[in-house]
Amino acid sequence: MSQHIRLAKAEDYPRIMEIWESAVKATHDFLAEEDFNYFKEVIPKDYLPHLEVYLITENDEAKGFASVSDDNLEMLFIHNDTRGKGYGKALYQFMKEKTGLTKVDVNEQNPQAIGFYEKMGFKKTGRSEKDGFGKDYPLIHMSL
Repeated sequence: MSQHIRLAKAEDYPRIMEIWESAVKATHDFLAEEDFNYFKEVIPKDYLPHLEVYLITENDEAKGFASVSDDNLEMLFIHNDTRGKGYGKALYQFMKEKTGLTKVDVNEQNPQAIGFYEKMGFKKTGRSEKDGFGKDYPLIHMSL
């Protein structure tokens, strides 16, 4: 398996959004359709250009992406077709070594993600009623 992690460029955004969409549809069944559509629009326009986004690829095909801001893991998504194959763990470990991240916020309604981060050594440290966009999706705050 020839995995490679590299910095994403603007021309990667369509694939990033394909990965995001497949992962969110598989794990965020609680997300209202209008919120899904809202995020689908604002992420490539307002978020990706301002973040250092890293892609994990195999044979030049992106399988997942992640980004860290300050010491917070802002996003880590793996295409649903390749979940459970070690890409998330490899990408997480790369981001941790590169950035020294110590925190992540996870949707309370996404128990798979909470379980993944607990396996990576995170502990629950708090909870917010709303997400970072002020929407009614409670977040679990986790720290290493």
